[in-house]
Amino acid sequence: MSLAFALAIYFVIWWIVLFAMLPFGVRTAEEAGEEASPGFAESAPQRPRMLPKVIATTLVSAVIFAGVYAILVHHVIRLDDIPFFPRYEKVK
Repeated sequence: MSLAFALAIYFVIWWIVLFAMLPFGVRTAEEAGEEASPGFAESAPQRPRMLPKVIATTLVSAVIFAGVYAILVHHVIRLDDIPFFPRYEKVK
């Protein structure tokens, strides 16, 4: 696996995990018991706490990438191990 391919895979995993993490712990101004600031939507988060979410996203993405790396490079799971994939003969 080349470095560029590994970085591209990690980047995609990181963004997917970030969008999965964004809703956790978000409270609107109404839920927080405060008044919404003028000019903002009522559904806007009061305190989004992005730094902890970015750190958690980086850690979770690293774990997922380690699994993907093991599967791709060390052949932890091969295509022949997946039962519903068709079997092909090797080309001579």
